[in-house]
Amino acid sequence: MRRIDGHLDRLHLHSNVEAGEAGAFSVQDAQKPAVSSRIAHLQSLIKSLSTTATPKHPLIPTTRISRILNAANISSTCSTCQSLEVLDINVVEEEEGPGTSYEHELEWLLISKATAQAYGQVLSTILDQTLPLGEDIFYWDDILSSYRYAGLYSIQTSPLRLWDWSKDIYHDVVERGGIASGWQQFYKLVRDVAREKSLANLQKHVISPLARVRTEARRNQNALKRLRLMNANALGVLLGEGLSKENTQDEAIRTAASDFGISQYKHKWKNTIAKNIALMEAILQNAMDSELQVDKFDDAIASSTHEDPLYENRSAEVESGTASLKLAAVSSRLQNLLTSRLAEYTAKSRASARSYAKPSRLVRLWLPLSIGLVFSTTILQILTRRRAEILTWIRELGATSIDFWVNWVVDPIKKVIGTIRHDESSEVSIMSKRSLEGDRDSLERMVVAFAKDDADNGTLSSEQLESIRLKVHEGDLTPVLKAYERDMQHPFFGAIRGRLIQALLIQVQKTKVDVEIAMGGIDSLLKSQELVFGFVSLTPGLLVCVGVARWVNNFFGNRKGNQKGKQQTQLVRMLR
Repeated sequence: MRRIDGHLDRLHLHSNVEAGEAGAFSVQDAQKPAVSSRIAHLQSLIKSLSTTATPKHPLIPTTRISRILNAANISSTCSTCQSLEVLDINVVEEEEGPGTSYEHELEWLLISKATAQAYGQVLSTILDQTLPLGEDIFYWDDILSSYRYAGLYSIQTSPLRLWDWSKDIYHDVVERGGIASGWQQFYKLVRDVAREKSLANLQKHVISPLARVRTEARRNQNALKRLRLMNANALGVLLGEGLSKENTQDEAIRTAASDFGISQYKHKWKNTIAKNIALMEAILQNAMDSELQVDKFDDAIASSTHEDPLYENRSAEVESGTASLKLAAVSSRLQNLLTSRLAEYTAKSRASARSYAKPSRLVRLWLPLSIGLVFSTTILQILTRRRAEILTWIRELGATSIDFWVNWVVDPIKKVIGTIRHDESSEVSIMSKRSLEGDRDSLERMVVAFAKDDADNGTLSSEQLESIRLKVHEGDLTPVLKAYERDMQHPFFGAIRGRLIQALLIQVQKTKVDVEIAMGGIDSLLKSQELVFGFVSLTPGLLVCVGVARWVNNFFGNRKGNQKGKQQTQLVRMLR
């Protein structure tokens, strides 16, 4: 639709910029207030028919298209249209002649855009009437493929068959005057008519009920397939012979202008617009014919358009630069297509599809609804007696759902966000943050004090003590180990003096510091993996949520989506 609309705009633009072409807006026209107002009005209507007017919905409703055509008041003031008294009069457009007026060209552009919109609406309407048929065809496929479904369908439709049988008996009794003869005679006639119908339907009783149901399902399915194939043929003819087959490239305009002039190329498109209006009318008319065979559809279209004045061949007129199209007649046919033909096709197509479609929802659900209605009192009593338990179950279910959402979805997400933002409260830790620093400082002070008290070291300067402290910070306990080796030679005297015990306690403190350093490494590793742990803790909640969402989607929408995909695939195959 956008390509066709853009092609019409480019064609009109080329005709305006082409020097010496007819249909250009002149200075004399601009000086006439009535003509200028008429042209501005037509330009406003043309813009409202463009696909760019509503980018999200390029198709305009048929009622609005019809109102725009009525508001345009085609051929009321156009001098070119008034010169065409009848459809068969030709107006020759020569290069040196006066040619057509600019108002006439704008009216043709308006009709062209309205025809393009009608073309899109016809395609959309036929497609909308075709796709739902696939769902009913799949329903009858289920009936034919399973005896269980066939039996269920027989039970679902049994009230309808009983009603039809009772109605036939009632009409036969009324025709025989049973009601006027008294109740006793009426009951006797009812028994006689029922017996006659039973004898008349004796051959049907030979066939099992499931076989009769399958025969009915096959008949309805074949009718729906015929309707779908008929609509597919209509779409195929529209796509193959309609506006969508025309070349919509600027190169085509330039080639046509160089070969035989842009004016004659415009006549070709005017002829194409008129032919498409007649083609759409013929397609809608024949698609509604229930007695038409599918293989005769193309012949019926050809027969309908053979003597149509809008569809007759004008190739010679196009080459000679003549036109025999009366714009008012084209506009009238287009309005008739929008207001009558399209509505009639939609109504008849829906009626035909409804007569062969699957039963209504009420027919399919009458049995469970009846059972529920019969046992409604018992169910209500059970619910009343167990009201407290039911309320408890509902509360527990709600509390469980909330706890699951909070503990397995919300809290893990908060922890992950806190880890990404380096939130200190979210850090994983297996020891206190300041314990290593305190124990290391204590070890340094213990070693420095031990070195000061060691007589073998003599008096130590502040630089030597700072050097010892730095070595201890790096894990070097050389002064303590030397004293420990020396006291181990005389352990008894070392123990009495306390130097040996002091050295042992310093080494214990050193071991404690080493253990805390190792724990700090493990702590750092845990902190580096905290984001992974957060995603791992979030995974079960997300998996459950995704599983529930997929189950709901499969339960409610997957079957419908698969059926729609199958419908579109089958329709594309038929179009090909």
